[in-house]
Amino acid sequence: MPLPKQRIYTSKDYWNLPDGQRAELIDGQLYNMAPPSPFHQELVMEISAIIRQYIKKNKGGCKVYPAPLAVNLHADDKIWVEPDISVVCDKNKITDKDCKGAPDWIIEVVSPSSRKRDYSVKMLLYSDAGVREYWIVDPSKERTTVYRYEQDVAPIIIPFDQAVTSSIFPDLHITISDLL
Repeated sequence: MPLPKQRIYTSKDYWNLPDGQRAELIDGQLYNMAPPSPFHQELVMEISAIIRQYIKKNKGGCKVYPAPLAVNLHADDKIWVEPDISVVCDKNKITDKDCKGAPDWIIEVVSPSSRKRDYSVKMLLYSDAGVREYWIVDPSKERTTVYRYEQDVAPIIIPFDQAVTSSIFPDLHITISDLL
């Protein structure tokens, strides 16, 4: 007896989700996203605010976008993700409804429902798509894992009580424990 065929979802399915339903489209599969906790949202807001303030103070050209922002990683209409924080330095990637192409810097705050995707699937997707830097902020482990893809170096694991520095903005330092 043949195995049942698995449905392959498309961008059309992604954009036609019911109002209020969030999902990501990866390799033809839709992954529903659980609503974030208030703690998760506060952490996303605090980190986004620090980065935004830094960019404004230094008159930078990058923009910070907290979720939900639809990101079409390869600008090919096949993979749609909604990172917790996207920093985009090429204004031509931003349209009136999404980001076409990889952001320069992505930050994911790990939730119980997203742990596996954040640490494995998205880590590979972001690397392949040309994201320059990827942070995984993990409240349950109290650490941030930093991938600096353009430097082609091993990931760095930094405890929440130590400052994390971005390679994109070398004089920007964020100590996660100060935000909690």
